[in-house]
Amino acid sequence: MSSNALDTPSTDPKVYNEYRDKWQQQPTDADEWLQRAKDVSKVLATDAGIRERENKSPRAEIALLKHSGLLKVLGLPKYGGGGQPWSVGYKIIQEVAKGDGSIGMLLGYHLLWSTTARVVGTDEQVERTEELIIKNNYFVGGAVNPRDSDLKISNDGDSIVFNGSKFFNTGGVISDLTVLEGVYEDTSDHIFAIVKTDQSGIQFGHDWDNVGLRLTESGSVKIENVRAPWADALGWDVAAKKPDPAVLGIPFGSLLLPTIQLVFSNFYIGIAWGALSTATAYTNASTRAWPFGGDNKEKPQEEFYILSTYGNFLAHLRAATALAEKAGQQIDAAYDGTLRVQDRAKVTAQARGEVAEWVASVKVVSTDVGLRVTSGVFEVTGAKATATKVGLDRFWRDIRTHTLHDPVAYKNRELGRFQLLQEIPEPTWYT
Repeated sequence: MSSNALDTPSTDPKVYNEYRDKWQQQPTDADEWLQRAKDVSKVLATDAGIRERENKSPRAEIALLKHSGLLKVLGLPKYGGGGQPWSVGYKIIQEVAKGDGSIGMLLGYHLLWSTTARVVGTDEQVERTEELIIKNNYFVGGAVNPRDSDLKISNDGDSIVFNGSKFFNTGGVISDLTVLEGVYEDTSDHIFAIVKTDQSGIQFGHDWDNVGLRLTESGSVKIENVRAPWADALGWDVAAKKPDPAVLGIPFGSLLLPTIQLVFSNFYIGIAWGALSTATAYTNASTRAWPFGGDNKEKPQEEFYILSTYGNFLAHLRAATALAEKAGQQIDAAYDGTLRVQDRAKVTAQARGEVAEWVASVKVVSTDVGLRVTSGVFEVTGAKATATKVGLDRFWRDIRTHTLHDPVAYKNRELGRFQLLQEIPEPTWYT
């Protein structure tokens, strides 16, 4: 581990050592995986507010995810993975986010990056990267922020060399592996590669101190002469030094984008459920009925506006959750039977576009509902619920922070064009 990492205040992985023994048995089916996620969420929720205020690098929390096996849920079974589809992965992200939005987000990004080769890699790269990640129980971060200038990639014989910087990276500081992406010299062609994080050429800024999602380590990073073998250039023809059209020249190669967008929506929904649950417990324990309304009640549970508000939040969160589940099934259908490159061409541009519109629908609904619930719970908990020790504000801050990732207004417009003109969206870094 570099001194860069050692100098950073971090949580102590030893605090979760008991779970290394408790969770030795890996879940075997979807129900068991979901129960494991609920168990992890419960552990995280006990002190989430305290950890969030301390804002230490979440090494302990990543250790907890490793102990739980959740990092492996989508992995190939022959290497020790759970073999579950994305629809289960999304539910697990949602469950973990109920307890701690930051850790739910980190898990979601990891699941995307750890399976990236399945979308943009060759058959050999899929096998090799999954074996590396699953057998070692590695956590994967990524420095792939499209709003920044692209990393520059040069050719150095048997290797490619990355140089540049990113204003945002997610989870890199506490990762074992980092996904890098940039543009190859004198072309407009992009290359993804997965590299070891602990090397001198990767220098993190340790400058993530934002309003919400404070434990995601999403700060800046400088990349200086980081090398990867050409064999690790995902989806590239190594001999020709060009993208392999059978891998990257088909609609399937852009499925990474709707896949990660649905990750976002699921941790929004999970965070909102966490807010509703926390507020419910607070109202039942501490909220007082309002004595100046003219129709005074003895208990807050008898107040019409409190009952109405909680009921409305429940209805809308159930609707958002059901929509997310439907979109997850659409993602599953797109990925079904596509582990080998030769089978990926079955996903047409139209099919890919329709999946993207299901995902866009969830993004719109989860953003609207998430922000409304996480801010609205204060209206039914009362003034004392704003106390720091209650920690109810972290849910709104988490959703407010990430819903600015890309403007939801563009998702509304995209859906409008789909409805009125039957236009599927052009694949972009955000579509």
